[in-house]
Amino acid sequence: MKLQTSSGRLKKPRLLVVRRVVGSSMLPTLKPGQIVIGIRPRIIEGRLVIAVHKDKEIVKRLTKIDGNKIYIIGDNPDQSSDSRNFGWINKNQLLASVIWPRNL
Repeated sequence: MKLQTSSGRLKKPRLLVVRRVVGSSMLPTLKPGQIVIGIRPRIIEGRLVIAVHKDKEIVKRLTKIDGNKIYIIGDNPDQSSDSRNFGWINKNQLLASVIWPRNL
């Protein structure tokens, strides 16, 4: 489905993504069991994102962008499996940028 903007151009709708945090890799920013809401990805360094790695959805912080590759890390390095372990991932593995809770 595509939506028409006021300028007449077509754009894709932004879909909301709602997920529950599992594990402690994002402490102290996000706690296990906390709900996060995202929108289809905005690729901005420093933002929290929901990505897919090895058929598993993960919440991490996007720290670097290089062409079609991104580098994501957890805020709790001792408890996080992230790009420090598995390397860069493709941008198309991003599901959403977290928009709530705010100010993360």
